Amino acid sequence: MSSNKIKFVWENKIFTIKNLDPNETILNYVRLNLKKTGTKEGCAEGGCGACTIVLGEIENNKIIYKAINSCISFLPSLEGKQLILVEDLIADNGSLHVVQDAMIKHHGSQCGFCTPGFVMSLFAMYKNFNSYNKEKIQDSISGNLCRCTGYRPIIDAAKSLNSSSKIDKFYKNRKKNY
Repeated sequence: MSSNKIKFVWENKIFTIKNLDPNETILNYVRLNLKKTGTKEGCAEGGCGACTIVLGEIENNKIIYKAINSCISFLPSLEGKQLILVEDLIADNGSLHVVQDAMIKHHGSQCGFCTPGFVMSLFAMYKNFNSYNKEKIQDSISGNLCRCTGYRPIIDAAKSLNSSSKIDKFYKNRKKNY
């Protein structure tokens, strides 16, 4: 990267970070600068998924959503991408996103520490695919650890997304010519 400035989209606005520290993690920036604390630090090694966020990226004129570990990803990784945090999933009218609602209905959370990370991994799956079988679900959450519920209720929540409407507040961005 030749400059010390990056631009990314967050909350439908273009954000610019000037004079950034290229060694600062996205997790640190999100929690300390954006003041969004839904994204958690669990292991600080990329092994537990509590810090999972989603980056939207244009590929073949389509937005592809990628769940990443923000504790081991650095600020320059945001360049030219859309940042989506667990707090961003709530609709403008205050209603929960279908993924969040499924986790509640299927009791996919106990202590709640890992829940935002699971929600973000499932959100990326939900946005990228039209249907979800056991293999796709397990692959999508393979980077997330839960020490309380076990995985059955989380997998049940993911399976229930097969009957959900694909229209959410991110839907309008799906087919633009970039």
